Amino acid sequence: MGRTYIVEETVGQYLSNINLEGKSFVSGLLIGQCSSQKDYVILATRTPPKEEQNENLKPPKAKLDTLDEEWATEHASQVSRMLPGGLVVLGIFIITTLELADDFQNALRRLIFSVEKSMNRKRLWSVSEEEVSERVILHICSSTKKLSCRTYDVRDPKSSSRPADWKYQNRVSTSWLSLECTIHVNIHIPLSATSVSYTLEKNTKSGLTRWAKQIDSGVYLINGQVKGEDCDLLEGQLLNSDHRSTATVQICSGSVNLRGNVKCRAYIHSNRPKVKDAVQAVKRDILNTVADRCEILFEDLLLNEIPEKKHYELPQRVFVPLPGSAVMLCDYKFGDESAEEIRDHFSEMLDREIQIEDLEIAEEVNTACMTSSLKSEVSLTDTGDEQPEQPNTTTIGMKIQQNIGAIAALTLAVLAAGISFHYFSD
Repeated sequence: MGRTYIVEETVGQYLSNINLEGKSFVSGLLIGQCSSQKDYVILATRTPPKEEQNENLKPPKAKLDTLDEEWATEHASQVSRMLPGGLVVLGIFIITTLELADDFQNALRRLIFSVEKSMNRKRLWSVSEEEVSERVILHICSSTKKLSCRTYDVRDPKSSSRPADWKYQNRVSTSWLSLECTIHVNIHIPLSATSVSYTLEKNTKSGLTRWAKQIDSGVYLINGQVKGEDCDLLEGQLLNSDHRSTATVQICSGSVNLRGNVKCRAYIHSNRPKVKDAVQAVKRDILNTVADRCEILFEDLLLNEIPEKKHYELPQRVFVPLPGSAVMLCDYKFGDESAEEIRDHFSEMLDREIQIEDLEIAEEVNTACMTSSLKSEVSLTDTGDEQPEQPNTTTIGMKIQQNIGAIAALTLAVLAAGISFHYFSD
């Protein structure tokens, strides 16, 4: 039996209101959350046309083979940055004329694998074997309104499509637990003397990858104790845990230091969430938001040809509520960008009207500091061996809030996980 998609009714209204306006098709993204038994869809957003397409008053009718895969994949990449922990691009939708109703599967199959490949390339975390790997393609005929829903296993390039159930349901967007925390990040990345040919961007990504492994293998404490990962989030058996870290020394030609307070936010559906779901959603939000800021900074340096300097401001995180939903999405803002620019980017990427007064700038300015002197750096390395000294501990206070009013406090401590760690030269 295929997967079941539980879809917010407003998503159906949005899709039915899309007008082809003389085009042969319109495509876009489906946003939500996977679970072991069913997926939840809370948002659909069509891919904006390219500027040259906007200027063409009479676009020619085209076959789906002309679907701009690169442009659609870039839209998915941009939108993925706007998703807090727990939310992902679940798949794509396409609305076609009756003439193209049978001419969409091959083009969309290529697109959905292209989108997933792009997402995987950017991630600092790895998808586990237990996680859902099916992604959905929803096709709607503009004339008959007939709907076809099929999935592909994106781990298997040779996989065939499978039918899936698409079920609309009221208030899907309000049944979510919100997980929030603010952490202090002080990531020191030594630039190896043996990799001087690497660009600063490659060196930074390499350092973040090592840091991500420490975050992923960290021990997360709930209310001062470790809970069994398969327990319900707000109850369950407490376990004992021990975790240690050792230090190694490497010769480096310089270093990159990323510092600042990071506002993290994640969401999980309130249908009996497990401890492991909450921890995973928060971990991935931590990794995604730090990696996305660095990527945006390097894109900005390249686009604007900014000369190299010692200090850069990383973009701030800006949240905005999804209308009619308990969920907030995010974007990133440099200090010289106006609120109007951020609003317009939200509107373009999400195809929704956003009010400036709804923008929530969550943080102070974060910085990236770079030095180039040759020195030795101490690097934390995750190990399973017990050491005589206690590991560094960073405590994260996280509030879990359910929209129906039940509030519980969740305190997480990360042992040797690298959220706030310091290196000292010899």
